Amino acid sequence: MTEFDVLIDGLSHPAVLWEVGVVLFSLALAYGLCWFAGRRSEPDSVWFGRGIVDGLLFPVLCLLLVYGGALALGHGKAVLLFKVAIPVLLSLAGLRLIARVLTVVFPASGAARLVERLFSWVVWLCAVAWITGLWPPLAEELDAVHLSFGKSKVSLLNLGEGILSSGVVLVLALWVSAVLERRVLRQAVNDLSLRKVAANTIRAALLVLGLFLALSAVGVDLTALSVLGGALGVGLGFGLQKLAANYVSGFVILFERSLRIGDTVRVDNFEGQVVDIKTRYTLIRAPNGRESIVPNEKVITERVENLSLADSLVLQMSEVTVGYDSDVAQVQRILIDASLSVPRVQRDPAPAARLERLGPDGLEFQLSYWIDDPSHGQPAVRSDVHIAMLHGLRAAGVDIPFPQRVVRLERAPSRAPKPDAPLL
Repeated sequence: MTEFDVLIDGLSHPAVLWEVGVVLFSLALAYGLCWFAGRRSEPDSVWFGRGIVDGLLFPVLCLLLVYGGALALGHGKAVLLFKVAIPVLLSLAGLRLIARVLTVVFPASGAARLVERLFSWVVWLCAVAWITGLWPPLAEELDAVHLSFGKSKVSLLNLGEGILSSGVVLVLALWVSAVLERRVLRQAVNDLSLRKVAANTIRAALLVLGLFLALSAVGVDLTALSVLGGALGVGLGFGLQKLAANYVSGFVILFERSLRIGDTVRVDNFEGQVVDIKTRYTLIRAPNGRESIVPNEKVITERVENLSLADSLVLQMSEVTVGYDSDVAQVQRILIDASLSVPRVQRDPAPAARLERLGPDGLEFQLSYWIDDPSHGQPAVRSDVHIAMLHGLRAAGVDIPFPQRVVRLERAPSRAPKPDAPLL
C-alpha cells in the first residue's frame, strides 16, 4: 500500500472527526488571539498584515496549536489529518514571511511580486509532494543528479536546499534591517538623508552576512570566493569604472549631506526638488512634473546650485517698458505696489523698482522682489506680479508702447538720358 493510500484510508477513520475539531478550534483560537493582539498594529506589519490572517502570526499560532493537538492525541493513533495540516500551515507560514517582508521592504517592486509567486509555486509543490508521499523518491532522484562546477559536484537536491536556505536567510536579513530602520533609526536619526544611508549600509551588511551564512550552511567553501573577489575588483577597475564611481559618489553625497532630500537644486539649467538619492543616481523633480535622473558622479564633480542650502530667499526680476512721457516716480510706486499685492512676495527685503535704461522704445524699468518658497514654483509668482503690474499701469493711464521703427523712403535722383549714338 502506497503512502497516498494510507492517507486516504486514515481520513476515512471515525477518529478523524476529533482531529477536524482540533484543527477548527486551533484556527478559531489563533484568529481570536491575532485579532485581539493586532487591533492597534500598523497596517504594514509583518506579524499581522492588513487583514490579520495575511500576517505571519496567524499561521505560526495555528501551527503551534495544531502541533500541540497532535501531541495530545498521540502520534501512535490515527493522526493522519495532522500530516496534512502541519505541512500546509508550515508552508503558509513560510510564504507569509516572504510576502510580508518583501511588501514592507519593497512596497512598489514588481520583481518582489515575481519572487513571491515563484516561491509560492515551489513551496506548495513541495508540500503536495510531502503530503502525498512523493517527496522521498523525488528527493532520491534529485540527489542522484549531479552538476559539475569545475572540480566540484553538486546534486540538484543540494542546489535546491541551498537556494531555499539562502532565500530564507536573505528575507530574514531584510526583515531585521527594516525593523532597525523603522524602530531605531527613525528615533535616533532625524536627518532623512543620513537615515537613508545608515539603512542602506545596514541592509547591505546584513545581506552579505546572510549570504555567507547560507552558503556556508549548504557546504560551499568560502575561500573560493577570494578568486571571484579579485575578478570583481579587476572588473570594477576597468569595465565598471563609471558604475563604481556613481555608487561611491552616492555614499559620499549621503554622508556629506551636501544634497538632502527636499532641497531645491539646479543642475545643468534643470531646476527642481530632490525627491530621492539612490546609490547610483539622484532623482530631481521640477515643479511642472518632469523628472531628471542625474548620475551621482555628475553631482560630485560638477557645479550644482543648492537653492535650499543656506537661505530659502530667492530673488526674482520683472521688466516693463513705458512711454517717455511717463512720470518715473509714479511708475516706480505702481510697480512696487503691484508686487506687494502678491501674497508670496516678501515684505522684508522690500521690493525695488529701478529705471534700468533709456531704451529705443521707451523707459525700461526693472522690478526686483524676493520669495521664500521656491519649491512651490517660481513662474506662478512671476505671472501674478506681471498681471498686477499690467492692471496698475493701465489704471493709472501709463502708456505701454509697442516697439516702433521709423522707415524713410527716399526717391532716387533721376538720370539724364544718354545721347543717341551717331550714325555712321
